[in-house]
Amino acid sequence: MPGSGLILGIETSCDETAAAIVERGARTISSVVASQIATHARYGGVVPELASREHLRAIVPVVRTALTEAHLTLADLDAVAVTSGPGLAGALLVGITYAKALAFANHLPLIAVNHLEGHIHAVLLNDRESANEVGAPGPDFGTWDRTNLNPKPALALVVSGGHTHLYLARPMHGTWSYTLIGRTVDDAAGEAFDKVAKLLGLGYPGGPWIDALAKYGDPNAVPFSFAQIKTKAHLGGKPARTKAARTAPIARLDPHFLFSFSGIKTAVLRYVELHGMRAEAKARVSRVLANFRPPQTRQEALALCPQPTLDLIASFQHAVIGDLMKKTFAAAESLGAARILVTGGVAANRELRARFTGEADRRGLRIAYPTLALSTDNAAMIAAAAWPRLLARDFAPPDLTADPSLTLS
Repeated sequence: MPGSGLILGIETSCDETAAAIVERGARTISSVVASQIATHARYGGVVPELASREHLRAIVPVVRTALTEAHLTLADLDAVAVTSGPGLAGALLVGITYAKALAFANHLPLIAVNHLEGHIHAVLLNDRESANEVGAPGPDFGTWDRTNLNPKPALALVVSGGHTHLYLARPMHGTWSYTLIGRTVDDAAGEAFDKVAKLLGLGYPGGPWIDALAKYGDPNAVPFSFAQIKTKAHLGGKPARTKAARTAPIARLDPHFLFSFSGIKTAVLRYVELHGMRAEAKARVSRVLANFRPPQTRQEALALCPQPTLDLIASFQHAVIGDLMKKTFAAAESLGAARILVTGGVAANRELRARFTGEADRRGLRIAYPTLALSTDNAAMIAAAAWPRLLARDFAPPDLTADPSLTLS
């Protein structure tokens, strides 16, 4: 059994260099994130080569800061955990290489963690920390004592810039098992937010800009809709081109639980062109880069975007969240899930949280989210997900390397 229960987590899957120390998967001792937003903002998206270079610069000071803030040394740790995929190959390799060297030099076991599983554990970590603060019993999923795990499954929606996946998560034999229920067949929801924001001359990442501006528009002004997704015979059950992780063939999944966001992105583009908004969007870019923060008041919003643009933004966000809600709750009902977990960067969206919470209350379902800090990429979720693997002595092999298309199932 572990001694201190302290795990150092390292996360470098995309454009955040993060390190954290978590005790027994239930208490965050320190969490440090070095953001690359300023580096990539001028390009309107993540540039993989630049991301890798920034990780190389940040990884050592970020880990040192996490240890310093926790008032710990490497000798106090039980293990080192690192994201092994999915993500950008070069970015992943920076974290993996450093974690392997750190673990080897200090005679610590190395634990490989799937980034998607980390996002699910961000919710569970928040639950356990909240329970610890108030002295209440643990959440439905129990503690990591293998004899105290509730067998009821949860439906997890992982929704971010690179992923839109539905998993049925079950505690099993002291660890977790995951069954893929649904996924995007093209763009992830967060990717659609980013691309629409770029199209409208807004900042990167697009999610916070869309979220901040949507509340000043009419969500019913533009009638976006989503068609029923059908499997493509010519693909032989294989997924369409996608930046998301490789998963089970789409033919094995229920079409009612498949997502597609490339169509609404194209619909926004056509709306912009039809209503002569292109020049206005181009003129907005320099103002956004100079200000570098979303508007905080209606006056600021109107100074940046005319009302028709605000209505378009509100309608786009309303439609995307509506589609996420429809398929998530349909899957939960179909599978008899006891609880819904919503996690990933898009889970920080205010309208999403409000509408999902309202629908869960209406249906009598429990729903949980990570904190805003744990919604985006971080290392605390990686260290938390590593705890059951440490208990099971499920350690990474010496030849661990990056797997950009790593699956979770």
